[in-house]
Amino acid sequence: MTAALLANVLYSTGFVLEKRALTAMPSVSVRKPARLLRQVVSSPLWIGGSLALAAGFGAQLAVYRTLPIAAAQGIFVSGLVLLLLLSSVLLGEQTSGRERYAVGAILAALLMVVLSLDEEADTVSHGAPVALVLTVCLPSLAAGVLLYGSAERRAKHRHRLPTTGVEYGVAVGLLYGVSSLAIKGVSSYLTTQELGSALLDLLASPYPYLLMFTGAFGLIMSQAALQRCRASLIVPVCTTVTALFTAVLGTLAFGEPLPDEPLRLALRIAGTALAVSVLLAMPKHDAPPPQPTPPTKELTS
Repeated sequence: MTAALLANVLYSTGFVLEKRALTAMPSVSVRKPARLLRQVVSSPLWIGGSLALAAGFGAQLAVYRTLPIAAAQGIFVSGLVLLLLLSSVLLGEQTSGRERYAVGAILAALLMVVLSLDEEADTVSHGAPVALVLTVCLPSLAAGVLLYGSAERRAKHRHRLPTTGVEYGVAVGLLYGVSSLAIKGVSSYLTTQELGSALLDLLASPYPYLLMFTGAFGLIMSQAALQRCRASLIVPVCTTVTALFTAVLGTLAFGEPLPDEPLRLALRIAGTALAVSVLLAMPKHDAPPPQPTPPTKELTS
């Protein structure tokens, strides 16, 4: 539990620091990844944010060795509250009433998932069939990249309302969902015994290569999206997609059983359905800025 809460703090802090650094940079583009990387690594603030995210990754590894996938995701998403607070205080971002209700509903949905857990009955799996993992991950990676490209093309249309970042968040969330499954897979190889053999087994698995792909593409895609959209919206969407993907498909791939009790099963299904419904209902565009009122001419007699 302590490692999960620490991961929340590190991830929220890292995203906010990166967003603040990106705000001061010239426009970045996924079409010019080398230029994007040169820009971000030259910013000490961005490097601080990335180090916080890397430390959160380490804490996440520890969590996956001790908690079921669904339980871990429920605790991770509770960090959205801290993220919204930091984005308001440090970035000056304001969310609309509809967006606040949506984030509140997401937290309620994930609380339902957490309440469906039973530490005594739930088991922590440490392995998954490689074929099943690839069947889950490869189409998801393709869907994430295609959705991001589609959002980029639509955003370039003239006279189009500014995007809130929901599509970007879903696309990046799919990549990070695959990354989360890869982290779970890597954690299953971590052992203090026969370290050399464990390392060879790890390199023979798909998990390090999935992590490298999602790390590279996720970095580029998330930085461009963070610069264009509000962190207070894009990160909750991304986090929710990642959590749902990992909790549902990760539970399936790693063979962690669903609850046997009807109430716990209903809570888990209802929480998942509510979170998906909220994502579908969230506004896709920001409202246009108010037009200045033209000065009125005084009547002369």
